[in-house]
This record gives sequence, C-alpha cells and structure tokens, in this order.
Amino acid sequence: MAQDKLYARRRLESLGYPLPPFLHVTDREEVTGFQDTHGYPLTAKAPRGGYDGRGVWRLDDPEEVDRLLEQAPDGLIVEPTLSILAELSVLVVRSTNGERVIYPAVETVQRGAMCREILAPAGVSPEIAARAAAIAVDVAEDINATGVMALELFLTPDGLLINELALRPHNSGHFTIEGCATSQFEQHLRAILGLPLGLPSLIAPAVATVNVVGGKSGTDPARHLPDALAVPGAHVHLYGKQARPGRKLGHVTVCGQDPEPVLAAARLAVEALEGDVR
Repeated sequence: MAQDKLYARRRLESLGYPLPPFLHVTDREEVTGFQDTHGYPLTAKAPRGGYDGRGVWRLDDPEEVDRLLEQAPDGLIVEPTLSILAELSVLVVRSTNGERVIYPAVETVQRGAMCREILAPAGVSPEIAARAAAIAVDVAEDINATGVMALELFLTPDGLLINELALRPHNSGHFTIEGCATSQFEQHLRAILGLPLGLPSLIAPAVATVNVVGGKSGTDPARHLPDALAVPGAHVHLYGKQARPGRKLGHVTVCGQDPEPVLAAARLAVEALEGDVR
C-alpha cells in the first residue's frame, strides 16, 4: 500500500472512503469507455511510483492514450479532471502502542503536478478541516498504520475526496520542523519506538513552506544561500542534491502572525535560491 497507488485506491474504495471515479486501464478501448462517461480531459497516473510531477499526465485525446500506454507496462489509473477548490493534507501519527496525534490540516499548492507551497493552517472552514482530519484518522486506524501517515485530499464542490496517501514522513509535513512543537521526523521515531508522542500543535498562527525547485540553468541553490538567509524569519533547508531542472532541492519555512506576509517571505527566499523570478 505504501508504493502501489492502485492497491491503495482499491483498498480505500472497499472501505467506503470518498474517492474520485477511477479505472485501471491497459488499452485504448478501456479509456474510451471511461471517457464516454467522464469526458476529456482525463488525468492519468502511474499505478506505482511517480512523485514530484513524474507519473502524472493530462490526457486530451486518444493518441496521447496510445503513447502513454506504450510506456506503461503496468497500465494506467485514469480519473476525471476534477474541479478542485483546494488541495489539503493531514498528517496522522500512530504509535506501536496505539497512541495517536493529528497535525492541523494544511493547504498545498501544486504546480506541474508538484507540491510547491504548504500553508498551515489550511485556509478552509473549521468544518472542512475537521472533516479532513476525521477521514485521515479513520484511514490510519483502518489500515493499522504505524508512524507518520500523510493523507492528501481534494476539496471539490461535492466535498472531500481522497487523492493519495503516504506511509512515511511527507513533503507536506516539512512545515512541522520549525512550525510545530514536534516535527514529523521526531514524531515518526517516537511512534515506531513506542515512545510518548509529542505535541503536534503549531507554534505560530501562520506557517508557510515553499519548495526550492531546480531551474533551467541548473544552478546550485547553495550559491545563493546568503541572499535567502537575509530574508527575515527564513529557515532554509537544502538537501545536497545535484541541481537539475524540475528537481526538488530544498525548502524554506517562515512562521509568523499572518498568512500573507509569511508566504511572501518564504517565496522571496526561494526566489533568491532559485536564482530567477518565479
């Protein structure tokens, strides 16, 4: 379930959780049948692996289906292109002894099928945030998760739908390093060792994390570290990866009183690291 998206979808569907309509397809005829009901464009996903913009495609016509299926020995998961009001993520941590904590729901901003920004808490109603948290808790209990589990959800006009889950510390939880009383990484270790779990609460009213992504120039963001650190409140994390276009190379987190200023500061530091205007 940790890596197989198709298995996860089928398992969650069997448990009665809200999911987008989906179908596992291996030929054009199956896609055509799905398209007859849901129309183009469709979203296609690799059943296994794929992250940070890889393994997700938009399908606009049958010729694209043929091209993708030639490169997909395991077939594809297809789903309608949804009307999405917001994308949310909830971290649940469950210990080997059954203790459990839930982090505040966050809102994620995607560009090119890659998470670029995380805003905590999510800018949705308390009722929506509570419903997202309740779904995440139920999933963690139903699958007997241990450690950190991240549940990604779409907020649509028809309500919340599960997108994916990750049974590990997750990019959408990086805000917890500076933004919460206990980071997701410390929490994960406590959980798998059966130690008491820490508080998951935010340490500031607003926390923003923006990912650093390699640009076309292939410039190492470490070259611009002094400029990023000059941004007040910026906590810079660089992963030491070789820079290449489209690769996630680090992130910046800023904590403060209001969402707009902290997001603006995190973006400014990331612009400096990336070496160009976003």
